[in-house]
Amino acid sequence: MNERQNPLKAKSFHFAISIVKIYKFLSAQKREFILSKQLLRSGTSIGANVREAQNAQSKADFIHKLSISQKECDET
Repeated sequence: MNERQNPLKAKSFHFAISIVKIYKFLSAQKREFILSKQLLRSGTSIGANVREAQNAQSKADFIHKLSISQKECDET
């Protein structure tokens, strides 16, 4: 396997870290729990689906996992 850094993996990881920080701010400072929790779920799901796509069993599975990731981006 190629050992170079995958830009999509790196960006989704940094995005997830930002989402967690936003979630902590919204829940602690603004006392917003419902929307912040959904933001946390959809925002961190992006990277999880990108990583699943890397281990896809077929090209169709790879495309499906990335399309789920795209939907989570839209939701976030």
